[in-house]
Amino acid sequence: MTDSPTGLDDLDLELLRHLQRDASISKAELSRLLNLSQPAINHRVKRLEARGYIQRYVALLDRELLGLDLLCFVQISVQRHHRDHIVAFEEAVRAMPEVLDCHHMTGEFDFLIKIVVANRKALETLLVERLSTLPGVTRLQTSVVLSEVKHVTEIPIE
Repeated sequence: MTDSPTGLDDLDLELLRHLQRDASISKAELSRLLNLSQPAINHRVKRLEARGYIQRYVALLDRELLGLDLLCFVQISVQRHHRDHIVAFEEAVRAMPEVLDCHHMTGEFDFLIKIVVANRKALETLLVERLSTLPGVTRLQTSVVLSEVKHVTEIPIE
């Protein structure tokens, strides 16, 4: 029986809630929490993976412990009338490990990227030597994060 507009039932939704909180949770623990057999849990997880609800499993790392002290947001303008510039920009940022997120936006700027770097010098190098030199880039505006007030990876599942 489907209880949500997503086509998932309540057990699927609860399973997703548990997995996004802790993807390393064992199938045995999920079985206990959801009052289902382990084969039933395995079947549901495989189905959710196959249908694309679960895209991948990751370990969330502490960037500061790894020496990546600066978290920044960079707003970027690209010459809109050159589709080639937009495609080249998107391909270039996909290849930059410092870029955590990139969003093509409406509004004053065309792109918003979230980056992480070790220090001010690494930020300068990324901005001046790599981002600003991409074809079609006309403007950069950088904001340095002073503190993360809220950072979650869980999406709200109703």
